[in-house]
Amino acid sequence: MNTDPGAAAIALHGVSYRYGGVAGRPAVLEDIELEVAPGEFLGLVGPNGGGKSTLLKLVLGLLEPERGSVRVFGRRPREAQALLGYVPQFRTFARDFPISVEKAVLQGRLGHTRRLFGYGRADRAVAAGAMADVGITELAGRPLGTLSGGQLQRVLIARALACEPRIMLLDEPTANVDARVESSLFDLLRTLNRTLTIVVVSHDVGFISDYVERVACLNKRLVCHETSALSGEIIAEMYGGAAHMIHHHTHLDPVDPAAARHTEPRP
Repeated sequence: MNTDPGAAAIALHGVSYRYGGVAGRPAVLEDIELEVAPGEFLGLVGPNGGGKSTLLKLVLGLLEPERGSVRVFGRRPREAQALLGYVPQFRTFARDFPISVEKAVLQGRLGHTRRLFGYGRADRAVAAGAMADVGITELAGRPLGTLSGGQLQRVLIARALACEPRIMLLDEPTANVDARVESSLFDLLRTLNRTLTIVVVSHDVGFISDYVERVACLNKRLVCHETSALSGEIIAEMYGGAAHMIHHHTHLDPVDPAAARHTEPRP
């Protein structure tokens, strides 16, 4: 796919959105300005209902803005869907669906193969490479329902990688896993960031600040901060109340030394 070589990976300018497009309804997003550079690792944080998932849907081309423009490498999102890999929220994925890990990952090839003839050798090779990249090759034949939360998240990431994207969008990928698994998944994302632009939605402001380059704080309006500039005051303003960083120290294996951290409301 031809793209503008000088374009931002993702660009939103003057974007506003309200569900139903009905005047008088409260806006979900207001005057959003955001540019994500190719190769960037961006964290998107904010309170529930602040518009994070809506913003991802606009980038994916699943929604159209009420005002403003959304571009992916200079193209309209629906024209650039082949460049996007998406990992949905854990709770939106039916893990009891009777399908194997390999077949779940192969779903990422649906937009890249001839459906009449099913998956070809090249599709299976791409899926195998994606499973190897996230460390789940040995799980290929396992049913999804037998996996742990961390293993299932790796399957979803592999499925997105099977699209061969240039941008990966992840909606709260660690919301249902423990601290050890969270750290392991973000280590994986940091590795994938060597070749992909990554935008990850998270509630763990303190934790992701160890991994991402910038944090985009979204609560209907959006403000970006370098991770080094984050403070209790900035986080309190973002969440609409007093908050502070809490560090939770957990014993981890020597290969995974990071301690989990997250943001909680101040009592």
